[in-house]
Amino acid sequence: MGEVPDTADPLALERQVCFALSVASRSVVAVYRPLLEPMGLTHPQYLVMLALWQHAPLSVKDLSGLLQLDPGTLSPLLKRLETTGYVRRQRDPGDERALAVTLTDAGAGLRARAEKVPAAVVERLGMDLDELQRLHESLTRVIAAVRSAPPAG
Repeated sequence: MGEVPDTADPLALERQVCFALSVASRSVVAVYRPLLEPMGLTHPQYLVMLALWQHAPLSVKDLSGLLQLDPGTLSPLLKRLETTGYVRRQRDPGDERALAVTLTDAGAGLRARAEKVPAAVVERLGMDLDELQRLHESLTRVIAAVRSAPPAG
């Protein structure tokens, strides 16, 4: 306890990208929580709503692709948002096999309240906007690198 971290050790916890990403992710989501709760949204539901505010209507398949979520993970989020009255799921008239997701009036109206969230997050983080933009660009490159990496094993 209280020892100086061994930065020469390739397995030192504080050197691991996965550890930094994991802690940062949990911490940032925690910043969102008190901003989203008054709207009745969890962070994953907020991501669904962001995609729908930008692109609705969307098929479940397209929404799954945009959010990079498995349809099995997305389905309970959509059911909950439908129960809350923010979205409606219905068969796509052009393809009866596809399920289309649309915003209800309440879901569309929620956007005005949500527009305050990004600025509040920036304020709570206390970080410079340029620094956050660079972080976003770096993380986007990490995502692309992971996608193009050969499978492990």
